[in-house]
Amino acid sequence: MRIKSWISDILLTFVVTFVVAAVVTLAWRFISDGTAVVEWRTALRLAIIFGIVLPITRRLGQGK
Repeated sequence: MRIKSWISDILLTFVVTFVVAAVVTLAWRFISDGTAVVEWRTALRLAIIFGIVLPITRRLGQGK
């Protein structure tokens, strides 16, 4: 049961981070360049990193 909880936490963090990063890069490019372009590579990288790191740090913080 702990594995399912951990995987769902990773997936939820990944999805939320991906959506937020996509919106932020879209807004940033629109403001700075005047073009509405999403930087998918940046959004995906951030989502992978935060999707793994944040759930691990939350689990380690709860154990203490």
